Order: sequence, then C-alpha cells, then structure tokens
Amino acid sequence: MLQPTPEHLLTDSEGRPYFLWDCEMTVEELRAGLLDPDRRVRAYLAGKVMRQAKPDDVFQFLSLQSIADLWPDLQRYLGTALPFWRWILREWGVVGDG
Repeated sequence: MLQPTPEHLLTDSEGRPYFLWDCEMTVEELRAGLLDPDRRVRAYLAGKVMRQAKPDDVFQFLSLQSIADLWPDLQRYLGTALPFWRWILREWGVVGDG
C-alpha cells in the first residue's frame, strides 16, 4: 500500500519539494517540467524524482505509463536507484528485460 508524504510535509515554506534539495524548483515548476514538450527534459526530471524522492512519493508526480514511456531515456538519471526501479517495474510488468 502506498503511503505518500502528506502535502503539507512534501514541501517547504517556499513550495519546494523535500527531494529537490539540490535545485530551486517549486512543485508547480516540477509538474510543468514533467509536461515539457522536450522528452529529454521530462526524462531528466522524472529520473531526478525517482532517484531522490521516496518511492511512494514518485507516484504523486509520475504515472506508471509516463515512466514506461520515458524508461529508455530516464534510466541514465537514476544512479544507484536504477536496480530498485528496474526490479519493481519488471515485477509490475511495466518494463521488459530489454
């Protein structure tokens, strides 16, 4: 069962999510970036969220379909989180072995 961080704990007083500690970006800016027409921008931001947020919080920003669509491009941004995401997404049938 998913237990995402409550909205009032997800962001600081300036609207920045806890997991974007390394950049100045609000939740609204992040959501807009995840809809950017440039696939590379979406993949970078999706990878950043998947790498730095609690797994349960990832799904406040990304759907399984959006992850699957970006998977070939976003894997490079997952760092040490790649094995976890590869495993769970394969278990859920979202991505294949390739």
